[in-house]
Amino acid sequence: MNEIAAINPTGVAVQDADTMPHSTEAEQQLLGAILTNNDIYDRVAAIIGPSHFYDPVHARIFEISSARIAKNNLASPVTLKAFMEDDEGLKELGGPAYLARLAGAAISAYAVRDYAQIIYDLAVRRDLIQLGRDISAKAAKVDVSNEPKEQIVEAEQALYKLAEQGTSEGGFQSFLKAVTDAVNVANAAYQREGGLAGISTGLNDMDKKLGGLHSSDLLILAGRPSMGKTSLATNIAFNIAKKYKRGIKPDGTEGAIEGGVVGFFSLEMSAEQLAARILSEASEVPSEQIRRGDMTEPEFRRFVDAAKALEACPLFIDDTAAIPIAQLAARARRLKRTHGLDVVIVDYLQLVRGVAENRVQEIGEISMGLKAIAKELQIPVIALSQLS
Repeated sequence: MNEIAAINPTGVAVQDADTMPHSTEAEQQLLGAILTNNDIYDRVAAIIGPSHFYDPVHARIFEISSARIAKNNLASPVTLKAFMEDDEGLKELGGPAYLARLAGAAISAYAVRDYAQIIYDLAVRRDLIQLGRDISAKAAKVDVSNEPKEQIVEAEQALYKLAEQGTSEGGFQSFLKAVTDAVNVANAAYQREGGLAGISTGLNDMDKKLGGLHSSDLLILAGRPSMGKTSLATNIAFNIAKKYKRGIKPDGTEGAIEGGVVGFFSLEMSAEQLAARILSEASEVPSEQIRRGDMTEPEFRRFVDAAKALEACPLFIDDTAAIPIAQLAARARRLKRTHGLDVVIVDYLQLVRGVAENRVQEIGEISMGLKAIAKELQIPVIALSQLS
């Protein structure tokens, strides 16, 4: 490629046996626009970085330009020439004259965000293709130390990491928008009976302290063993699920207008044990009596009535032991997509698995992962934590 390719921002190279998806034209247009007007860099810096470029020479041009602009220095064909004169890749493209041709061919500066998005999307596609090849290669290699289940977990973690690399919509927002959002939350609390802006836990004292459970919140419920953490969590889950009503929300979307769909990750107890505890709370029959079958007729009738009432409750239990945080996030997304999801409860945090080698770092990674789930899915997440 000794000359600038024809200007075609949507011209994506078709993948063959050796070529990954890319758009040389979009990369050239973007770089040319930056070299012509450095102010354009600020419009694309949040979307892409050097690693998103397919051509390594383009990646180095972007990297050097970024470093100079960050120091308030000029990035132009003339200033970059001094840094790239000995670059072998640039020599193959025509040397420093290629930089001048990039700047000279940039005719669509107004569309730089579109070019940046194309470059970013194609980079993600290349990563997905490479990830697929890695998964395929590992699966083809029959190794007794690498079980298929472990490979599935590794693949899910890799996909989760790829998905969490960032979006193009981040950055600052105006104070006007922030104030408007705050007023809307306060108005929801004012309009709703009981004065709650969030989802009611069904526990009056807790609701007064928290104002209900709010979207994107991560709440840690910590206590020593056998202090009633799971009992409190099951109470909250049951109270939210049994009040579930679907309708049109104030923002015009369809969803829970009261109560909500609950996803309960029970890493310590089986789904059956957790269901028994919830039934015990709902029927007001001690769980040890239920286990022994030692119930009077009125108690058994209350137990059966509670079971019938709970049949229709949107409470979903996942009792997978030692679930990785990436898999937990994937299952929460899937539940939101298929049935809706308004609250996630994790019992308990220390039983979730991370990928960090150090235990302290692993707990930090899990906590950040749970907070990321809360923000991404716009739901409150309650995580129980064991104190020694």
